[in-house]
Amino acid sequence: MNELPGKPAGKAKVTLAQVMGPMNANTLGNVHGGVLMKLCDEAGGMAAARHAGRPAVTVVVDSMSFHSPVHVGNLVTFEAKVTWVGRTSIETCVKVSAENVITGEVTHTNTAYFVYVALDLDGRPTPVPPLICETEQEKKAFERAKVRRELRLQMAAING
Repeated sequence: MNELPGKPAGKAKVTLAQVMGPMNANTLGNVHGGVLMKLCDEAGGMAAARHAGRPAVTVVVDSMSFHSPVHVGNLVTFEAKVTWVGRTSIETCVKVSAENVITGEVTHTNTAYFVYVALDLDGRPTPVPPLICETEQEKKAFERAKVRRELRLQMAAING
């Protein structure tokens, strides 16, 4: 059993914000999905490391949904939170929003789920603190994360 003291889900939240420039975009002025995915991974990885109190590396990009485009000039915010914790692994949810700073319009553009594993000093997986879910929203997110985990395990068994 995990004997580490638990940590509240709200303590590991991470927010990154970045203006999107022309180097991040295609010829239509839409930011590349890969740029957004990289920044989601950075935000999620920092939330996982904050929760673990150790380095955490990506093991699964569970999903990344693209709801609407991000444009050059948008201020993009990546909000990452821990949604589930296993023995050595941590799932994070990253919600992305794009703001037109001239008009003030904010659009939810992406939702992504990543799984990380915490590493010890030798680079091996190491136990992480249990997740303490304090709000109903955190409890529901944890239950949905357990379902995603089961689906990942089923897919891994199918794919060998």
